[in-house]
Amino acid sequence: MIDESMDTEQLAGPPQPWEFRSKPAWQRLIVMLGGITVNIILGIFIFWILTIRYGETYIPNAEVKYGIVPGKIGLKIGLEPGDKITAINGKTVVRFEELTSTQVILGNTDLTVERGNQTMHIRVPGNLINDLSDQGGIEQFISRMPRSKFAIDSIVPRSYAQIAGLRKGDSITAVNGTKIQFFDQLQSELKKDTGKQAVLDIKRNNAVLQVKTNVNKEGMLGFKDGTAGIAIKFNEPKEKSIKYGFFGSLPIGATKAIGTFTDNAKGLGKVFKGEVKFNKAVSGPVAIATMFGSHIDWIRFWSLVGFLSMVLALTNLLPIPALDGGHALFLVIEMIKGKPLSDKFLERAQIVGFVILITLMVFVFGNDIVKQVIKK
Repeated sequence: MIDESMDTEQLAGPPQPWEFRSKPAWQRLIVMLGGITVNIILGIFIFWILTIRYGETYIPNAEVKYGIVPGKIGLKIGLEPGDKITAINGKTVVRFEELTSTQVILGNTDLTVERGNQTMHIRVPGNLINDLSDQGGIEQFISRMPRSKFAIDSIVPRSYAQIAGLRKGDSITAVNGTKIQFFDQLQSELKKDTGKQAVLDIKRNNAVLQVKTNVNKEGMLGFKDGTAGIAIKFNEPKEKSIKYGFFGSLPIGATKAIGTFTDNAKGLGKVFKGEVKFNKAVSGPVAIATMFGSHIDWIRFWSLVGFLSMVLALTNLLPIPALDGGHALFLVIEMIKGKPLSDKFLERAQIVGFVILITLMVFVFGNDIVKQVIKK
């Protein structure tokens, strides 16, 4: 193959029966799409096996009593703490996790929101991904955990919380006189006093006490260096688990895999439309390693492998010379014309494609490194 050997001397001679270029265009097209096909089959297989083994676990949206906790980006578009999102583009939300799905993240989405006795509609902008990349990820849009009441589960020795006299089972009901019920309210109030002292109202065994405590630079009752000092027990909605049989898991796994492919294709479309900046939408090996972390979680690991297999299928399908999609494009043109493109054109196209790919690799690595440096 011209892209593999670049052997111009061999190409100068007549095609040999065993050479790739001597085969009919339709056969060469099947070969060029082989890698993409196997990536898709592998992705479906991985998600299928994960579904067989673990099934699906989710929080029913109907069980979320206290609504959502929006981050900075969510507040910016008009969401408020305690809002209940009941529909996405008019379709009823069944699983709480749908609120942070790609259907919403990709933007241009209509959210039906219940706020007290009012029902309203809030539009998610098409460039949401840009903001998520700049401001710290999905938690700055909507927290993956519903709004929840809380109590102290444990205290770290020598932390500000222990020094103040807090105990396991205590409920914090006010910060500096401001009444609170939910954990996000505690976080918001403590952040107002970072590096200072705060007065807490504590409910303990039906008695209300007041204690004074230091608040660290991260707005927590931990240590001076910013680490946490208490573990929280949340009053979370009960999760629902669904188990599927061997064959029943196949359509579920296939839907997840194909969904990954189409979601990334939609995201790429937004880049080409100019709705999302390229450097905000792409990640490379550095970002993937950071995403996975140092702890081995096999569900997360295999989910990531399945995800990468589907992304690789999409990437290889792009009509860039030197990729399978580029070869497929040239073969389709050949089938339409009825004759092959010249070897000279193909040779030059491979060189152009190679330069494009190297440039993309350098950009993606550099982009990952810059993002990590900015985070620090």
